[in-house]
Amino acid sequence: MVCLIKKFTFIILLTLITFSCKEDQDNQIPQGSAENRKALGISAEDLLSDDSYRSMTVEMVYSPAYRPTQQTLDLFMTFINARVNKPDGVRFIETVISDQNGPFSISQIRNIENEQRTIYTQQDDIAVYVYFASGNANSDTSTTVTLGSAYQNTSIVIYEKTLQEVTNNIQDDLTRLEATTLHHEFGHIFGLVNIQNDDIHPGDKHEDLDHPKHCVVEDCLMYFEAQSITKDNLKAHIQRLKVLQNIPSFDPDFCIQDLQAKGGN
Repeated sequence: MVCLIKKFTFIILLTLITFSCKEDQDNQIPQGSAENRKALGISAEDLLSDDSYRSMTVEMVYSPAYRPTQQTLDLFMTFINARVNKPDGVRFIETVISDQNGPFSISQIRNIENEQRTIYTQQDDIAVYVYFASGNANSDTSTTVTLGSAYQNTSIVIYEKTLQEVTNNIQDDLTRLEATTLHHEFGHIFGLVNIQNDDIHPGDKHEDLDHPKHCVVEDCLMYFEAQSITKDNLKAHIQRLKVLQNIPSFDPDFCIQDLQAKGGN
């Protein structure tokens, strides 16, 4: 079992508008967490609309050397504000933990969440967990790397160690890649692309059949290269983000309309 040396939890922001798995063993699942142990995409409408939940809490978990840049966090808050309808606001929590030993399988990522997550959905507040991992994905190969993964209805891992390595920790490049990856994975828990086969656009038009659950539009945030990419294409991908100057956004003709159909903006 992974050991926790020291953990601190603190609120960093509160605004009125405001940024493939194995079964867990019963004794690993915290009480009251059932709403956060569902299939990816199931809670898209709950996250986007105010029908069931009027507020949201996002818990960001990392060890000290793997905190995302402040610019990434600022961009993330703007991204969330633009997409969700939460009249009672969105709260952002940072939880600092010790380094965990990677590389990680998704099963290990789930175990870390079970041990370290502190915020769960309750009453009219829906909670999301984001772990900035201190290791790489164990699925990485000599030619490909995984940048992030959305693996449950309210759970995301960002492979921060990988992002720091591929950008050589150059802050501008790191921010662009962090923010793009984080926003992309949030798009998956928002139900994109066609995760639960409930998008309003037919899958054969919106979904990239060569890269399932990703958008066919190359400039869209949900294009597949924001999640997993070959090492040969990494430099070109980072350069493309520089040229765009802004983090990629959702394609308005497909992704935005699908989000709006589920109660988002």
